[in-house]
Amino acid sequence: MALLALPAFDDNYIWLLHDGDQALVVDPGDAAPVREALHRLGLRLTGILVTHHHGDHVGGLAALADLLQGPIWGPARETLPVPVTPCSEGQVLRWGRHTFQVIEVPGHTAGHIAFLQLDAAQPLLFCGDTLFSAGCGRLFEGTPAQMHASLQRLAALPGDARVCCTHEYTLSNLRFARTIEPQNEAAAQHEAWCQARRAQQLPTLPSTLALELRINPFLRCGQPTVRRAALQRDPLLDPEDEAAVFACLRQWKNEFR
Repeated sequence: MALLALPAFDDNYIWLLHDGDQALVVDPGDAAPVREALHRLGLRLTGILVTHHHGDHVGGLAALADLLQGPIWGPARETLPVPVTPCSEGQVLRWGRHTFQVIEVPGHTAGHIAFLQLDAAQPLLFCGDTLFSAGCGRLFEGTPAQMHASLQRLAALPGDARVCCTHEYTLSNLRFARTIEPQNEAAAQHEAWCQARRAQQLPTLPSTLALELRINPFLRCGQPTVRRAALQRDPLLDPEDEAAVFACLRQWKNEFR
């Protein structure tokens, strides 16, 4: 199976998975890059996965209706602009010979879901705006405790899972991550690699969960270095409370320039 990151808007990626004939797309906020790729590669669009209801993830759904020869799977707890097959925790979806598990990850939005490919040697994790490389999504509808719990669920997945998030935020996230853990050598090395990729206008994604566990402060709230940084930011914080550490980091990131 081939995996493509189709650039959209200023910094979105629409993920396209194909076998040379059938294609599955994830979070098509814009129909134009999807239509172009399908035409260029001679593919049939036979499925769409949607992680949450924000416009930059669903805006192209209606304009792809004439090409679609299969279902649109989307979150059961959210309202989308077109009819979808509703998905909730633990469901297993079948697309051709491939299977995807639905994981509910509220926080960015109340009904956000992720999709984990189950049948690949190196699984694919389509996580929308919940987990970013070296970062995580803002809390528009959920609580810090919800988002922390959602990230912990993703962190427990296989380390070789490829993290297919939907925004090219990696370098700005790494600037924040290195502020939290300035001695984190893995983050420094990854930052240099990402700078080289972006200089060539190439994506920094997908990442892997194993890498994120080394560089992403939002997955490292139990690490002493991250706890110390949060405590310096908020001396009244209980550093043993990982959800409180996460909440401190998320607010810090909101204000970070």
